[in-house]
Amino acid sequence: MTADVPPRIPSVPAPVARVPLSDQVRNFVLEGLLEGRWQPGDRIVERRIGLELGVSQTPIREALRDLQAMQLVESIPNKGMRVKELTPGQLTEVYPVRAALERLAAELAVHRMGGDVTVLAHHLGRLRELAEANDVDGQIHHGVAFHREIVRAAGNQVLLRNWESLAIELWTRLSLKWLRTEPHENACDHEAIVEAFRRQDPYVGRLVQLHVLNYAAPAASPA
Repeated sequence: MTADVPPRIPSVPAPVARVPLSDQVRNFVLEGLLEGRWQPGDRIVERRIGLELGVSQTPIREALRDLQAMQLVESIPNKGMRVKELTPGQLTEVYPVRAALERLAAELAVHRMGGDVTVLAHHLGRLRELAEANDVDGQIHHGVAFHREIVRAAGNQVLLRNWESLAIELWTRLSLKWLRTEPHENACDHEAIVEAFRRQDPYVGRLVQLHVLNYAAPAASPA
C-alpha cells in the first residue's frame, strides 16, 4: 500500500517589482541634468514634466522633494523649483560624509570578503584601461562601481542606502560638467586599496577614508 502523496502546489512566480512613479520622474530629471536639458538656474516646470511623462503632479512633487534633499534643486518663493548652482563648497560637504560612510563600510567588509578581491580587481583593471584610452565617463562609472562593491560587501542595508542617497556618480559627473574640475587618474590609489583588502589589513578603513577625501581636495583649492 502506497502512502498518500500530498497534491503538488504549483509555484507562483514572484511579482515583478514596479518602479514607483516618483522614482521614474526623479530619474528623468537626473538624466536631464546630465544631458544638459536643465542648467543651473533653470526653472523646472511641473506641468511640462507631467505632460511629457503622462503623470500627475503628486509623483512629480515627490521626486522634486527628493532632488531638493540631494541639494540639486531649490524652491524659490513665487518662482517655483529651480536647478541649484553647484559650488565647490557643496562638494566639500558631501565628500567628508561619503568618506566616513566608506570607512565604516571597509571596516565591516574586510573580514566578510576574506581576502577575495576578484570584483575589486576587475574594476581596477578597467580603470587602468580607460585611463589609457582617456575615457573619463568610463573611469567615473568604474570608479564609483569599485566603491559601491566595498559598501555592498559590508552587508549593512542601512549603510548602503545612505551611501546611495549621496548620488555619488551624479555629483562626480556634474562637478566635471559645471565646475570643470579635472579628473585625476587614480588607479594607483585603488590598487593600494585592493591590496589592503587582499591581506585583510586592519587599517583599510582609514586608507579608504583618506582616498575619498582626496577627491574633494581639487574642489576645495582656490581657482
